[in-house]
Amino acid sequence: MTLGEDLPKEMARVRDELMPIYQSIGPAGGFALAMMRDDLDRAAKAMIEGDVVEMIRAYESLKAYKE
Repeated sequence: MTLGEDLPKEMARVRDELMPIYQSIGPAGGFALAMMRDDLDRAAKAMIEGDVVEMIRAYESLKAYKE
């Protein structure tokens, strides 16, 4: 796999699998959700701009999120 393939998959994992879990716990999940949103925005921006270094940073940040 390449970064161009893995980053969108990691973005989808966070958005579709993890964020709903954090949303379901209510206000206690708010801080983590804000961080996830920021990382997803950063990843999307890096992809649009073709900024490979920022894509790697965003990918590593997104991979760190667990259930």
